Amino acid sequence: MKILFVILGLLTACIISLGVGGGSVSLLHVFDYLSGRPLGDDPEYVEMVLVSIRLPRTLGAILVGTCFGLAGALLQTVTRNRLAETDLLGINGGAALGVVIGLTFFGAETVSGYMGWSFGGALFGTMLVVAIAGRGGITIPPLRLVLTGLAIASTVQGVIGFILLQNQNSLDQFRFWVLGSLAGVTLDGIMASLPGTLIGILIVIAITRSLGALRLGDDVAKGLGHRPAVTRFAAIAAVTLFTGSAIALTGPVVLLGLIAPYAARYFVQSSMALFFIVSGIMGASVLLLADSVSRIIVRPYESPVSVVVVLIGAPLLIHIARSPKQLSSLNS
Repeated sequence: MKILFVILGLLTACIISLGVGGGSVSLLHVFDYLSGRPLGDDPEYVEMVLVSIRLPRTLGAILVGTCFGLAGALLQTVTRNRLAETDLLGINGGAALGVVIGLTFFGAETVSGYMGWSFGGALFGTMLVVAIAGRGGITIPPLRLVLTGLAIASTVQGVIGFILLQNQNSLDQFRFWVLGSLAGVTLDGIMASLPGTLIGILIVIAITRSLGALRLGDDVAKGLGHRPAVTRFAAIAAVTLFTGSAIALTGPVVLLGLIAPYAARYFVQSSMALFFIVSGIMGASVLLLADSVSRIIVRPYESPVSVVVVLIGAPLLIHIARSPKQLSSLNS
């Protein structure tokens, strides 16, 4: 019953995303379009807005939200740390650094051009944090992981700032991209991001059982015939694919990888496969609703969607910090 509620929530968020914007096209026009009825006084304009602008934006939000939801769920499962998230662990910063290098030194200006640089930067950020925080150990303490991630993220931001100050054109492009926005998302950009996302999903499907065993501890997982090191490597590869695909399309969307798995635990208690499915759906739903709010909160202008997501995620972090029950479960 709870899963049905999650699916209905996603469908509702999709309809809202199609029906909300800075123009005059409303939810009534969406229902008219879906039912085949006339589309108001200017049907060509209404159809253009729905099909050419809002539909790609909605599909982009679903893709990016799913990526960040799955990436956060993977990181939290592998590290056994419910604070693990792509931004807190410096992965977003690494991807952003990759894009800045591509922008400044290699002329990357499109989603497909960003893609390889975003992937490489995300992988660099992930491996650097794990290498420093792990110090050769198998299990990384949650506090050390988060502090290392924050330190790497801060360092990367300094490097990004240094590079951009030397190049005004790259600074102008990066200033728009880094805020995280679904404005201007096209079907071509979505198609460029789709292969990495699909490969990441296939990896998640392949390692779901191993991740369920890993949650019980490395010794138990080995006893059941799984290989924890291989599982962690595959999970990191999937996180890199998800993060690289999402950030190349919209720029960084902070804290979404924390919000989605947290919300998913309310609906899923034990099944690892359902946990990943619901985390992806919750990520898509939250981003769709946040993007809808970003279009109307400062009409006729538009707020970056990452700002709206932060307004949701920051109180959640405060709640976790102030709740002894939540803190005691960070390693579970």
